Amino acid sequence: MKEDIFPQGSAWMNGEFINISEARIPILDWGFLRSDATYDVVHVWKGQFFRLDEHIDRFFESTKSLRMPCSLERDDLKKILAGCVKHAGLDDAYVEMIQTRGVSKNFQRDPRKANHRFIAFAVPFGWILNPDEFEKGLNVIVSNIRRIPPESVDSKIKNYHWLDLISGMFEAYDSNVDSVILVDEGNNISEGPGFNIFCVDASGLNTPDKGVLEGVTRQTVLDLAEEIKLPVNLKPISIDMLNDSIEVFATSTAGGIMPITKINNQLVGNGTPGKVTRQIHKSYWDLHVNSRWTQSVNDLV
Repeated sequence: MKEDIFPQGSAWMNGEFINISEARIPILDWGFLRSDATYDVVHVWKGQFFRLDEHIDRFFESTKSLRMPCSLERDDLKKILAGCVKHAGLDDAYVEMIQTRGVSKNFQRDPRKANHRFIAFAVPFGWILNPDEFEKGLNVIVSNIRRIPPESVDSKIKNYHWLDLISGMFEAYDSNVDSVILVDEGNNISEGPGFNIFCVDASGLNTPDKGVLEGVTRQTVLDLAEEIKLPVNLKPISIDMLNDSIEVFATSTAGGIMPITKINNQLVGNGTPGKVTRQIHKSYWDLHVNSRWTQSVNDLV
């Protein structure tokens, strides 16, 4: 396999650090065959992990909820994640921790018989919206595709059940726009591929209250809104409510706070990032130099 198809990066598997191009899982791993896995993504910015403990908390809770609790101690997990960043030689990184159900002896169909597998890797930081396109913002569509309901797959557990999201992404690309927002069973706004949605109206800041991943960046926005005394409403967001909003933005580890300036070929507000979006965007990145919110890669290795 040609190595140049891979980004700069490093992985941790089977007790050792390896080049990202060498990372493999067996074909009989339940994570590959059944999407029986959970993961979490934390980012490193200028050598500092952002909200690392919150990501690890969610990862531990997800593995526990899936009845395959992670056997690593928190400090050991931190050393592995930091080691991936150091071995990759990155200052700004996308760092993923994964646990699969693993492989069961003789391919038994009982998931209780599988031996769990932990994997981690670091690659260069990636953006849903590049910083030089902030003023332009994201151009998205709202799809009729329903997000997998939380009654089927718990939306609080970060998972690889993305076929609905990927179908929506193809719909977006076929429409020559940047990305897509899916709806829930009630035809209310759900989430996009790897991002949560916020909208702003006269009542304040609004975001869906259920059926979505409770993202760490989403929570950071809620924390910042409390600091600046901006009212927040966690409630169902109808398509009409979204269309009537004066500002809309997406939140993700892969880019932070990202303005959405066009939805279904209609401008949001005047088609540029709004005042609230700009304020939260600035505050979010200011936190990256605040020791209360960050941990140094070098201190963890």
